Amino acid sequence: MKFSKQDIYNALETITAPGEGKSLIESKFVTNVVTFGNEVIVDVTIGNPTLQAKKKMEVEIMKVIHEKVDQKIDVKVNVKANTPDTATKSAANNAIKAKKVAGIQNIIAIASGKGGVGKSTLTANLAVTLVKMGFKVGILDADVYGPSMPIMFDVAEAKPTARNVNGRSKMVPVESYGVKLLSLGFFTQSNQAVIWRGAMASKALNQMIFDADWGELDFMLIDLPPGTGDIHLSIVQAVPVTGAVIVSTPQNIALADAKKGVAMFEQENINVPVLGIIENMSYFTPAELPDNKYYIFGKDGARNLAQDINTTFLGEIPLVQSIREAGDAGHPVALQDDTPLENTFIGITKNMVSQLVKRNDDLPPTEIVKITTMAGCSTK
Repeated sequence: MKFSKQDIYNALETITAPGEGKSLIESKFVTNVVTFGNEVIVDVTIGNPTLQAKKKMEVEIMKVIHEKVDQKIDVKVNVKANTPDTATKSAANNAIKAKKVAGIQNIIAIASGKGGVGKSTLTANLAVTLVKMGFKVGILDADVYGPSMPIMFDVAEAKPTARNVNGRSKMVPVESYGVKLLSLGFFTQSNQAVIWRGAMASKALNQMIFDADWGELDFMLIDLPPGTGDIHLSIVQAVPVTGAVIVSTPQNIALADAKKGVAMFEQENINVPVLGIIENMSYFTPAELPDNKYYIFGKDGARNLAQDINTTFLGEIPLVQSIREAGDAGHPVALQDDTPLENTFIGITKNMVSQLVKRNDDLPPTEIVKITTMAGCSTK
């Protein structure tokens, strides 16, 4: 299905605002509209605080979008009552979300459309490579349902401590190999499943971002979960993400999802620059046949995708057993000096930093995405 944000606004123009005699749009009851693929999120503020009024508005919006735009659109409606208390709380919430993280220069989201492509392994190795280059680095493990950084950095049993900062108690990230880490994995048992709705996960992420003493960092890498869901939205609402890096394997099914990941960050409402694409598991070379390359998952898939969507190909990483073994042992393979894999990660990291410098020279700072705002306020 193909539709634009303007199509949604046009549909909402046909709904009369309660007690106004004008449309929802004219009365500025619609505070924001966000589109993601076949999903639409509509934020509405009305004067009537009753549950019945909210439900009626929600049903009316869903019905008109399905009738006038497309029946298959997944519509989510957030209806708030514009009472003085609500307006005050809304302003306070936006003030919290609008805070930059003090001391952090660049925030880079590491994402993948598909799970199992090695995104967390890449994040860990990029982080230690940046440290070896002399940068101050932190990782926020935002994969709340499958946190892996504690294992990859051999700190699975560690717990963040607390420190008093300007009269407030703040978490102190766990540090390993010079990288500062915070992960939900530090606060759960290894055999404990995290069964949370999006709002709970988002709250936990906000605490790890703003209630922690990260200190001075050149880079914060955010290891995102697969897909394009609540966690991704929460991150771009919470902090101004400087840029995103997409990880994929060469196979078509992974590339299709990677393309969706790029499209998410390039959405008008989000507008986070994509620094480039990394291809993992590019080929396999047996130890006994060092001159042979076997393209198990396909050849040059991510490279071709980067060219097709006009973004940068940051490099390729072969399918090597030692990368998996090093991650399982809690010692990222890029820590090993003078190896072909170290050189591979150095090259990719340099390409990423080069694109970041270019992005910071050519583009203004990324703004925080504001999904929910007070009536009449601009959204971004």
